[in-house]
Amino acid sequence: MMVRYFAVIAFLMVLIQTGVAQTSPTSKLDAYLDALESNDKFMGSIAVSKVGVPYFSRSIGYEEISTQRKADSNSIYRIGSISKTFTTVLVMTAVEGRKLDLDQTIHSFFPGITNSDKITLRFLLQHRSGIPNFTEDAAYLTWHTEAKSEQEMVAMIEKLGSDFIPGTTAAYSNSNFVLLTYILEKTYQQSYAQLLRDQIIKPLGLTNTFYSGVLDPSKKECKSYRKEGSWKLEAVTDPSVPLGAGSIVASASDVVAFSAALFGGKLVSKQSLEWMQTVQDGYGMGLFPMPFYDQRGWGHTGGIDGFSSVFAYFPEGDISFAITSNGLDMNMNDLSIAVLSSVYNKPFEVPTFSRLTLRPEELDPYLGIYSSSQIPLKIAITQKEGVLIAQATGQSSFPLEATSKDVFQFEQAGIVMVFNPSENKLLLKQGGAQFSFSKE
Repeated sequence: MMVRYFAVIAFLMVLIQTGVAQTSPTSKLDAYLDALESNDKFMGSIAVSKVGVPYFSRSIGYEEISTQRKADSNSIYRIGSISKTFTTVLVMTAVEGRKLDLDQTIHSFFPGITNSDKITLRFLLQHRSGIPNFTEDAAYLTWHTEAKSEQEMVAMIEKLGSDFIPGTTAAYSNSNFVLLTYILEKTYQQSYAQLLRDQIIKPLGLTNTFYSGVLDPSKKECKSYRKEGSWKLEAVTDPSVPLGAGSIVASASDVVAFSAALFGGKLVSKQSLEWMQTVQDGYGMGLFPMPFYDQRGWGHTGGIDGFSSVFAYFPEGDISFAITSNGLDMNMNDLSIAVLSSVYNKPFEVPTFSRLTLRPEELDPYLGIYSSSQIPLKIAITQKEGVLIAQATGQSSFPLEATSKDVFQFEQAGIVMVFNPSENKLLLKQGGAQFSFSKE
C-alpha cells in the first residue's frame, strides 16, 4: 500500500460480535453508516452485488469539502493498491497471449536491478522478488508529489538493492508492480492507460474507471483528506510514481463490476485465476485471501494519500463488495466486517463513539520524543491546533484521538497509546502486541 503506518495491510478478520440480527440487514447497515456520517468518521462510497446484480449502494460525505459537493454512486476515488489486481489481469492476459511467461526473468528489461537474472514475473506478482519497497524509503515523502520518468524510477529502485534471495520468502513491495507496468508497456508498445482501456475498461463497460492524471473535481474525481481535528486536504502523489501499483481511479460500483467479471471468468482463464489465487507466504498474485467467519474471499486493499479502499469476492452467494474512501477516521476492517455481516445476515453492532476534548495546555505533558529498548523505533509526539500528533521513525505523521484519560488512539491502524506523564512513559498497543517507550 502507498499509505504507510505501523501495520502493513489490514485483512478482513473473523470477528464475532454481539448484537441482534435484523429482519432487513441493509436497514441496519444504513443505521451503521448513519452513525459514521453523524460522527464524521467516513467519507466515501460502498457498493455490493449478489450474483452480478447490484444489492446495496450508498455514499457519504463530499467529493470536495470546499465546494460542499456531495459524494454519490458515480464519485471517483483513487483506489491505491487495488490497481495491482488490474495490473495482474493485464499480465495474465499477456501470458495467455504468449507475449510473456510467468517464469521468465526480468534481466532483459532491467539488467541493473540486483538479482534481475533470478527474479521472474511470478516473483514480482507474488512479492517474492526481494526488491525493496520504494515507498518505505526515508526520502519518499519528500518527492512523491513530483512527476518521475521511467529512467528515474528504475534508477531509484536499482539503488535499493535487495532484501532477500528471490523466491525464498515474501515482502510487500510497490516496486514490483511499477516494474510490471514498464514491462507491459515495453511488451505491447502501448501506454499502461491504453492497455487498461482496451483490455479491461471497454470490454466491461466501466464508465468511471481510468488511469489517473491530475485530479479533476469537475469530473467527479474526489479530493482526499486526513483527519486532524477537522478534515485537512491531503497532498497528491503524482501518478507517474505508483503507476500500475496504485494510480487507477474508479467508483465503488465499477470496482464491484470488475470483481464480478474477474471471478465470473470474463477477464482471464480459469488457469490464470487459479494462479492468482495460489498463496505463498500470504500473497497470491494481485489477490489476498480474506476470511470472514467460515468463508474465504479474495480481494485487495488500497491506500494512497488520504484515499483508502478494499474489495473482495466471496463465492458463497456470489458476493462482490467494494469500499472506496477519500476520508477515513476509523478502521476500514471494521467497516468491511459490518458490510459483510449485513450481506450474510450476521450479528453486528451499530457503533457509538466517545470523544474526549482536551485543551492545548492539557496535551503538553505528553509531548516529546519516546524511544524503546524493544524495537528500533522512536516516536515524536507533538500537537497541532489542539490535536496530538505522532510520528515514528521514517513514517508519516498521524493524529491521535483522546478516548479517556491518558489514552489516545489512531483507529485507522488499530493503534492505542497509553501515556504515563508522571513517569514519562508510553505504552504502544497494536495487533495484540505492546511496546514500552520512555521519553528522552
